[in-house]
Amino acid sequence: MRGRVLLAILSFASVSAIAQVQNPVSDALREIQAGRQKNIIAAVDEMPAAKFSYKPSADQMTFGHLVTHIIEANDFLCSAASGVPSPKAAEVKDTDDKDKLAAALKASFDFCSSALSKMDDSKLSEMTKGFGDKQISRAWAALVLSSSWADHYGMAAMYLRQNGLTPPSAQKK
Repeated sequence: MRGRVLLAILSFASVSAIAQVQNPVSDALREIQAGRQKNIIAAVDEMPAAKFSYKPSADQMTFGHLVTHIIEANDFLCSAASGVPSPKAAEVKDTDDKDKLAAALKASFDFCSSALSKMDDSKLSEMTKGFGDKQISRAWAALVLSSSWADHYGMAAMYLRQNGLTPPSAQKK
C-alpha cells in the first residue's frame, strides 16, 4: 500500500514538473512583461509633461518620441510573438500631450497582456511578417520584445536622470 501511495506521489510530482515547464518561453515573457510594464509606465508618469519634448542631443529622439516608439513596438511585437492581430489603436504623435501618450502606452501594455496570455511555446517556430518584408519566427519576435522593453526602460531612465529625476527602479521602496 505504501508503495502505491509513494508511486502516486512521485507520478503527481512528475506530471506537475512537466506542466510547470510546458511553456517556459511564453511564461518567462509574461513574467518579464509585468516588471517592465510597471517600470516603463512609472517612468513615463515620472517625467513632467513639459519635458516630453526633451532630447539629450540633437541626434536623439525626444522623450515623447520614445513613448510613441514603445507603443508601436508593443503593438507590433506582441502581435508577432503571439499571433494575435494588432489593435486598431488611436494614432499618437510624439507631440501629443503627456496624458494622451500615457493612456496610449497603458493601452499598448494592456494589449500585450491580453495577446501574450494566449501565447504558448508550441507556435514559436511559426513564421510571421517582421520588419519590412522580412519573415521572422514568433520566437524571434518574443526575444526582441523582451530586449526592447529593457532597452526602452534604460532610455527612459537615462532621460529621467538627465532631468534630475530618479528612475522608478532606483527609487527607495
